[in-house]
Amino acid sequence: MLLLAALTAGSAMAQEAPRQDQPRFQLVNRTGSVAVGVHAVRTGASGWGSNLVEGRGMRPGQVLTVTPRPDAGCLFDLRMVLVDRAPLERRGMDICANTRIEFTTQEAAAPAAIGGKPPPGAGPGLEPDPEAPRFAGRVPAPPPQAGPSGRGISSGTGFVVAEGRALTNNHVVEQCGRVVARNAQGREIAAQVTARDAELDLALLSLARDAGPPLSFRDPPTVRRGDEVVTYGFPLSGILSSGPTLTRGDVSALAGLRDDQNQLQISAPVQRGNSGGPLLDRSGNVVGVIVSKLNAQRVAERTGDIPQNVNFAIKGDRAVAFLRRNGVTPRLAASVAEKPAAEVGEIAHPSTLFLQCHR
Repeated sequence: MLLLAALTAGSAMAQEAPRQDQPRFQLVNRTGSVAVGVHAVRTGASGWGSNLVEGRGMRPGQVLTVTPRPDAGCLFDLRMVLVDRAPLERRGMDICANTRIEFTTQEAAAPAAIGGKPPPGAGPGLEPDPEAPRFAGRVPAPPPQAGPSGRGISSGTGFVVAEGRALTNNHVVEQCGRVVARNAQGREIAAQVTARDAELDLALLSLARDAGPPLSFRDPPTVRRGDEVVTYGFPLSGILSSGPTLTRGDVSALAGLRDDQNQLQISAPVQRGNSGGPLLDRSGNVVGVIVSKLNAQRVAERTGDIPQNVNFAIKGDRAVAFLRRNGVTPRLAASVAEKPAAEVGEIAHPSTLFLQCHR
């Protein structure tokens, strides 16, 4: 069923008068989040049909005016897909009796956290701008859950850099009372933070026992725009697979947000829980540490456009310097032979750790 839609800010403005046999109705975004999908289909239809805001998004407070086909009737199923929350659905809505339908959530009044998590501080290049919204933030751990003791547990990723030593982001472990690492064999290993760099957002962990072979860092460390990269880590633990996830992308820029020279911009998708994981080249050598992602909701609210796959990693040479300052001699290796992404994942797998933060 074909639906025509006009998106306006504030109130809906009709460009041409509707015919009397084409009753219009309005959908209002009162959720406090950007909607990246809006669907309206006749009740009983198969599937949700086309996205009425494809490529544009729908900011909080915006109104979508929908003109159904003349024979569509009055009963519609409605769906709004939000950038940072579960989709909302309204089924069997009588649009003849109710021509203005608002989508709301209980969280609508609460401001969205940067990157989905309200961190206690900001990482490099992510300091608050008093004149504008913050557009990026750390890739947060999944929301804390209650552990056996009733205290919160969140998670992130780390990787082995020397025997008994692992690297992760400082923000993954900065509020932890206890850290437990799980290696590729499923063995749980106690970990202790032995060094931090809040500016770089790196933390060095000492492991109670050997956790796996150290990964090698690329030498020389130089990467180029367009170089292919692979991430390996544990995003959205408890929602996605309990095992590690591999994603692919490219180096998009040689600096991070606001020209941060400690970071790379990458297109490889990252999610909650990827923080602290390795960014590898196609030879299987580490070229960075995943740290943050662009906040698509904040950018969409400011510009009306939804950014795609803008994420950041701490440069590998910064991580190597951090390790050396703290008494760790990392492995270095030249990147010569390009491997399939699956083989890069096999290199990363025995060395990548699932980290649990017990609050």
